[in-house]
Amino acid sequence: MSGSSLLRAGAVFGTGLLLGGAALSDDVSAIVSGTAHQALFSIAVYGDTGIAVGAAGAILESADAGKTWKEAASVPTQASLLGVSAQQGHAIVVGQEGVVLVMDADGKWVKGNSGTSNRLFAVGVNADGVAAAVGAFGTVLYSRDGGFGWSSIAPDWSGYAKDGEQPHLYDVVVDRAGVITMVGEFGLILRSGDGGKSWQTLHKGDASLFALQLQDDGVGYAVGQNGTVLRSGDGGASWSALNSGTSAILLGVHSAPTGRVVVTGMHDMLRSGDDGKSWTRLGGEEISGSWYQGIAGIGGGQQLLAVGHSGQIVRIAE
Repeated sequence: MSGSSLLRAGAVFGTGLLLGGAALSDDVSAIVSGTAHQALFSIAVYGDTGIAVGAAGAILESADAGKTWKEAASVPTQASLLGVSAQQGHAIVVGQEGVVLVMDADGKWVKGNSGTSNRLFAVGVNADGVAAAVGAFGTVLYSRDGGFGWSSIAPDWSGYAKDGEQPHLYDVVVDRAGVITMVGEFGLILRSGDGGKSWQTLHKGDASLFALQLQDDGVGYAVGQNGTVLRSGDGGASWSALNSGTSAILLGVHSAPTGRVVVTGMHDMLRSGDDGKSWTRLGGEEISGSWYQGIAGIGGGQQLLAVGHSGQIVRIAE
């Protein structure tokens, strides 16, 4: 099992939510802290709405762009929740046992029908409600109705993965036009522009890729095992490797048009101000002894929030 899968296997999130702005280092301050046995895996922010998800059905919600958070009421699962995506009018959460939760018009979480029991690691949705979810053993699902109903669009893996293996897929992005880009084992980056009828291989390699971000301006980053950081300047059509200066397992990435990039991971957190040409480490001892995974931008990406160990939501300094 990969490092990312181990993180997502599920600690217990329950009571013990603490709110506050405690400084963990010069670079990182805690907005929310839980207990040592809690974990949050993914975060999404759209406008003033923030959603963070984690182990044992944990969903935290913010209505003020991440300044304050509260536990969601009546979450209809205890399965660990591993991915979340939100756009105008749409919010979808996925997790273990093929669980899909969708926020309805009343702001309540209801179950969607994924049609699978495989673990789902990530989901992406656009403003039109076109969504894709990816997960274990080559699972790729597609929805046109904002996540309520799903169908399988997995490729014939014999043509994409070595020896026809069904690779775990760890992250997915659906752009404004409905183009799906996903990353996973074997350094795979695949893309479909026709709802999964056909797939194009954009990258292969040795290191699993755990997180993907594509900006509207065509710049994108993918990160993964062994300190792997890939960059694209053409919307993901081609990728080049960057020297991150670390061998850590990297689990999350966020970039901004200013050239600022922040990468989260196991025992490491990196920041670049020049599109990944050079990197500095963040957080000191607090980061080196912990892990953070999901990361999201607020205020147009001028500020960043990350989630991880001990049920923490942290703010990353400029």
